[in-house]
Amino acid sequence: MQLKTVVQPFGEVNVYPQNNGEIDIVATILMVPDIEGARVGLALDGSASMKKMYGLSGIVSNFFASASVDSNVVEPVARVMVKYLVNFSATGQVDLINWACGAAGELIEELGSFDGDEIEQFAFKGPKISWGTGTKLLPPVTYFINKYSNAPAIGSKQPAAICLIITDGIIEDLEDVKEYCFKYALEIADNLKPFVKFLLIGVGKEIDEKQLEELDNMFEGSFIRDEAGRDIDLWDYQVADDIHILEQIFKEFVSAETIVTNYGRILNQSGEVCEEYNFGVPALMRFKLPAGSTAFTLEFSGGTITQPITEALPKNPEEPLLANTEIPEALEWEDIVDFEASTQTD
Repeated sequence: MQLKTVVQPFGEVNVYPQNNGEIDIVATILMVPDIEGARVGLALDGSASMKKMYGLSGIVSNFFASASVDSNVVEPVARVMVKYLVNFSATGQVDLINWACGAAGELIEELGSFDGDEIEQFAFKGPKISWGTGTKLLPPVTYFINKYSNAPAIGSKQPAAICLIITDGIIEDLEDVKEYCFKYALEIADNLKPFVKFLLIGVGKEIDEKQLEELDNMFEGSFIRDEAGRDIDLWDYQVADDIHILEQIFKEFVSAETIVTNYGRILNQSGEVCEEYNFGVPALMRFKLPAGSTAFTLEFSGGTITQPITEALPKNPEEPLLANTEIPEALEWEDIVDFEASTQTD
């Protein structure tokens, strides 16, 4: 389970309780990714349930509509995201679309490509074609994959494209998406197609976080690797309410090969040493906590960081799990960060 409450500078913390009581942890250090040559896409949900976020009430009468319209919260957020994402784009622009449009939620509306200045002049008012009455995720996935199909197929070390997809509802074609992505990952493994990373961002109270997590975890423990033996993982997700800084969008873009500080160790809440990093603390850490652990602390030369994990632990510790949950192997990404300079301690 991915923790919702993560203490910075941890970016993502996954907790996997085992039947023997031990707890497997996969944790990343939050950092600005070193991404070269990638295209960047942003897809905004065009389903009818998004109208309120655009400041549209849906009331026909102008008399009542003028009193009921909320503010357009999509426009400022989308502009901030585009301005941030252009920093990682090979073209200096972000390709923008609306998705989940039309009667079945299957239509795509292209909005254009924008840099940080151009996006300030663009008015976000929702789709010009009809608002969607469904939420089909496969169309934007295939749209972006086809759009960036001419990128070099170099495995998962560097993505050919990074695609953020905003959603506010239940994904209706989840199994179709998983089947398509599994087949596409096999083509990446055969060096036939470029690696594309998809980031789902859930907004509002109607999202099904279990669906988002199911996509995020679909490649865990799989045998699919690129030619260099690196894991191929197409999906990550984030709930918008849990995003405090934009760097969290790239919380999976880290590597066990990247050393963030020269020495460190992991202790549980009782002070028991669970892992020691004599040759440097990696940006992607994997370690075990003993039975009964409720938190872990990363202790390093610049201070300490403590992360509680109780939200991911079984409510009844005596009840056995259905099966042990295997943790995924390390992703191979290149990252550079001055960890000690970016971490403040009291």
